[in-house]
Amino acid sequence: MTKKKVLKLFEQYQKARTQFVQTVAELATRPQNIETLQNAGVMSLLRPLLLDVVPTIQQTAALALGRLANYNDDLAEAVVKGDILPQLVYSLAEQNRFYKKAAAFVLRAVGKHSPQLAQAIVDCGALDTLVICLEDFDPGVKEASAWALGYIARHNAELSQAVVDAGAVPLLVLCIQEPEIALRRIAASALSDISKHSPELAQTVVDAGAIGHLAQRMLDPDAKLKRQVLSALSQIAKHSVDLAEMVVEAEIFPVVLTCLKDSDEYVKKNAATLIREIAKHTPELSQLIVNAGGVAAVIDCIGSCKGNVRLPGIMMLGYVAAHSENLAMAVIISKGVPQLSVCLSEEPEDHIKAAAAWALGQIGRHTPEHARAVAVTNVLLVLLSLYMETESSEDLQVKTKKALKNILQKCTHLPALEPLLHDAPPNILKHVVGQFSKVLPHDSKARRVFVTSGGLKKVQEIKAEPGSLLQEYINTINNCYPEEIVR
Repeated sequence: MTKKKVLKLFEQYQKARTQFVQTVAELATRPQNIETLQNAGVMSLLRPLLLDVVPTIQQTAALALGRLANYNDDLAEAVVKGDILPQLVYSLAEQNRFYKKAAAFVLRAVGKHSPQLAQAIVDCGALDTLVICLEDFDPGVKEASAWALGYIARHNAELSQAVVDAGAVPLLVLCIQEPEIALRRIAASALSDISKHSPELAQTVVDAGAIGHLAQRMLDPDAKLKRQVLSALSQIAKHSVDLAEMVVEAEIFPVVLTCLKDSDEYVKKNAATLIREIAKHTPELSQLIVNAGGVAAVIDCIGSCKGNVRLPGIMMLGYVAAHSENLAMAVIISKGVPQLSVCLSEEPEDHIKAAAAWALGQIGRHTPEHARAVAVTNVLLVLLSLYMETESSEDLQVKTKKALKNILQKCTHLPALEPLLHDAPPNILKHVVGQFSKVLPHDSKARRVFVTSGGLKKVQEIKAEPGSLLQEYINTINNCYPEEIVR
């Protein structure tokens, strides 16, 4: 066999391998091909090609494996069982930037599915190598490794701690300061995933100086970056008063309020979430938000969007109002009640209605003045019909009942209470009649109106258990009138 023929043979073999990996990588981009590839045993055919002498074949083989592993946990499991991970980790340290990106992609694709698969990546020593890649000269390599580290950390506190122990956090903070937008996004996302599990992990991120750099990025024009930055700051602030105060001290107000007006729905949602996570801790932090114009800005934001984007803003108003009479009054003055009652009536999803009901209950529960502000928007009838609606979820029924009770126990505005006499079930009715029994003995005008409106007649029709609280209330009302009127 001549030298020429031998060379031709090798050339053909190389061509065939190249064509094979390129075709598999291409086929793996379409979901309908995955099962066929899996059944054909493609994983075991790709594995030896990761060690191929030709660099492009190695890279394409890794890319194909990543795309397959990304698709479902069975294929990701096959990467672990096929002993492919140690090979990837070894190559991650040795090879060129193209291969590093592809190998980090496979690790991310495997690790995203479950804590068990992410643990398999940790067990094969990948974290140290991924952290080294965060210092790589090529921004694409940094991005790929930050992405993989974030996907491992997001599962639970133990995996997050492993990422921290490998030294990832200070390098991720440096990545936020890089000029490449994509790298900044992924680094902010990874810091968010690390911070979310516990106060201790969030503190580690804060100690690396992350808050200041994240806060600066809120001014960035890139919407996806702003989403991640706001999410990371929320995940830090949610854990404790101290952490929330640190976030506030980074001068996020009033910048975060401009994010509530952003054209991107997720930027709005994440900004409202950040404000909610700060407001929930203490009256002082809530007051600071009120002073910065945060309550009015959140109310405007709720008015400008629909669905789940409204949810964090609705909850934020509830948290602010729950702290004190004055803070609840600040929500009322900023016209929060009409906006919340719109959400209660308009939103199709029960969990959003439930949040609005809870928030209204927190506003109305303080004093008769607060309760009146809620009652005059006709909210009580809406709450009652949602409570009695058989289609309503259990959570919605619990929240509407509690809100009704909170508001009714303070409400002395009788015109808003009277319609409830006709429809309320006994457990709500006793609170309604109770309020009439408190007000009527001391208010002659209200007593006259109560007769002419048919309210007194309605009270006579109520069938109460003798000796019950409801019966006592009815007797108190009847005692305000001459006997012939009652009869």
